[in-house]
Amino acid sequence: MTGAWRFILEHHLLLPCGGLIAIVWANTYAVSYFQIAQALAFVVNDIGMAFVLAHLAQEVIEAALPGGTLHPWRRTVVAIVAAIGGTLGAAAVYAAYIHAGDELNLTRGWPVACAVDVLFCLAIARAIFRRSGAATFLLLLAITSDAIGLAVISPQDLVAGPHPAAGLLISSAIGGAAALRESGVRSMWPYVCIPGLLAWLGCYWTGVHPALALLPIMPFLPHTARNLNVTARGARGAHHSANHFESVFELPVQFIAFLFGFVNAGALLRGYDSGTWAVLIAALIGRPLGILAAVGIAVAAGLHLPRHIGWKDVVVIALAASPGLAFGVFFATAVFPVGPLLTEAKLGAISTAAGALLALTAARLLHVGRFADLGAPPRRTRARLMQRRP
Repeated sequence: MTGAWRFILEHHLLLPCGGLIAIVWANTYAVSYFQIAQALAFVVNDIGMAFVLAHLAQEVIEAALPGGTLHPWRRTVVAIVAAIGGTLGAAAVYAAYIHAGDELNLTRGWPVACAVDVLFCLAIARAIFRRSGAATFLLLLAITSDAIGLAVISPQDLVAGPHPAAGLLISSAIGGAAALRESGVRSMWPYVCIPGLLAWLGCYWTGVHPALALLPIMPFLPHTARNLNVTARGARGAHHSANHFESVFELPVQFIAFLFGFVNAGALLRGYDSGTWAVLIAALIGRPLGILAAVGIAVAAGLHLPRHIGWKDVVVIALAASPGLAFGVFFATAVFPVGPLLTEAKLGAISTAAGALLALTAARLLHVGRFADLGAPPRRTRARLMQRRP
């Protein structure tokens, strides 16, 4: 049981478990499910997810430090460019599909097609690449994509209109985090309790989604460079302490992820229509093509892929970034009012789970990650080939 629980935690499988429970519950006892989901929505989506995104950002930031798999900046920027390309690709395919039909009232749903379920995608990446630079590349890509989506679906303009002090709160939060870093504060609690709270209030009052609140202060927290290509358990020892954000919130974040899947993934499995197919096609085709095109442009411009990542890995990463799932359902709820259009978009987001099968199939066919040895001849065959060489 302990081994199974550790496997679930390491591969971030609690979110899909929560989503599966939500789908079954919503389609059996819909009234009770939606009552509970609505009661939990604010705490989970607006507060809890701020800690989830910050926890994931910590890993990416440390991988981008000297000695990390995403260092130097030319390797880090490629993932950000890929996220932008994937967003544009998904939005373009979604818009093309909608405009080819007659349901133009679905046009504003393009952010749903751009959502990336960061935890589900990370689970796919860990299943294929384990704890490697490729998984971190996908993680940064997913966080950037969702940050773009959260900014788009924010309910107000991204300026401190009716709350002039809100912008000052965000600036003060960043300045306070920088001051704590300059003062040599090693504990993460002052960063979270003071600048973190100010940033959350500032985001909430300006209309920027509060789930993004902790991201601006994460670069100032104490960090230790990591090389995620080193999979030995001892290599992570420096990152497990009472003062390390990632270590402290490792288990709470898993619980929040479970609740996020439960709160957002519940949808009635009926009402497939144009919105469903638009989201599905945009996610499974538009986003991977956009990612591949953006990476190609970035490399041609002089940027570099992370160490130990080739083009076959990029293909698998692009497919692994296609599932929207709980994040897609969450975006759909913010974009559409209750009704058939919302149902169509939700079903499309849930259907993008098929991207996991595409990524696993591509990894096996291309001999990527844990499937790399499948393309190599057996040891005895290799030995014979070596003996035959002159």
